[in-house]
Amino acid sequence: MTRLTYRDAGVDIEAGDALVDRIKPLARSTDRTGTMGGLGGFGALFDLRAAGFQDPVLVSSTDGVGTKLRLAIDARHHGTVGIDLVAMCVNDLVVQGAEPLFFLDYFATGALDVAQAAEVVSGIAEGCRQAGCALVGGETAEMPGMYHKGDYDLAGFSVGAAERGALLPAGDVGPGDIVLGLGASGVHSNGFSLVRRILEAGNAGLGDPAPFAAGRSLGEALLEPTRIYVKPVLALHRAGLIKAAAHITGGGLPGNLPRVLPEGTAAVVEAGSWPVPPVFAWLARTGGVAPEEMLRVFNCGIGMALVVEPGKVEAAVAMLAEHGETAHRIGWIEAGAGEAEVRMEGLSAAWPN
Repeated sequence: MTRLTYRDAGVDIEAGDALVDRIKPLARSTDRTGTMGGLGGFGALFDLRAAGFQDPVLVSSTDGVGTKLRLAIDARHHGTVGIDLVAMCVNDLVVQGAEPLFFLDYFATGALDVAQAAEVVSGIAEGCRQAGCALVGGETAEMPGMYHKGDYDLAGFSVGAAERGALLPAGDVGPGDIVLGLGASGVHSNGFSLVRRILEAGNAGLGDPAPFAAGRSLGEALLEPTRIYVKPVLALHRAGLIKAAAHITGGGLPGNLPRVLPEGTAAVVEAGSWPVPPVFAWLARTGGVAPEEMLRVFNCGIGMALVVEPGKVEAAVAMLAEHGETAHRIGWIEAGAGEAEVRMEGLSAAWPN
């Protein structure tokens, strides 16, 4: 009788152990005040009191990277999607006034490639360092028959905290307030199903030179990781310089900015008030995508929107500059009717072509 093993079924326990050994130093590099223990336990512990909180409210977020992973796998460029994974979670925490504390990841594949997985986790660790949160654990799932060779999937989960009276948005957002926009690093991690369709329509390969980024391939340019805004936004919030913040993800400005505005208000956004990165003009031109659809799908150059009291705009812009962020005055809040909304001005005239 043949004696079968787990490895015969496609699961390599030794490879899993080797991966844990590879990523332990990466996790340790993200340690911060409040972390307890290390990788290997059945659960991760975190001490809120040691982290400096007196009366905290926990805020949690979970997300993935979407079909941007398909580009990373096809381009064999795995080092930055981990940053994207962290960014999609922690940027959602900070807009609620929360400081990201720790992060866990889920990595699933058909057959574990230790080098590939370690490259992904190195990006996750880098994202955690940028956000100031600790990588405290995760799960590596090797599932033969569920994924094609070389394919994998990612999910992330992050927990943050804010003092009970310091959550965002504030209750006094209203007409007259100014909307500032922080620039995006690129497409970030939304809309990649359309990006992939545009690549097909334009017969463009990931190894081709990027028409909008000199010296880079299309794959390299499109995989530019999502910008992490945690530290500058937290600094503004702690200084009392913002009333609300919106992470601009799927749905773009029209779909995300109203989420932090009260009923009976409207954000008026001037389309020509910020520089649109050339990748978006290339996508619109190559795919024949209308300006309204571009704004509904992509961030179009604004990765974070901030609502600021008029008298504090100058101080907010200066503090953002100290943190390496260029803020653009992109609009204002005025009275509206019914549910909060965004009104775009000058879209067709401002859109690059």
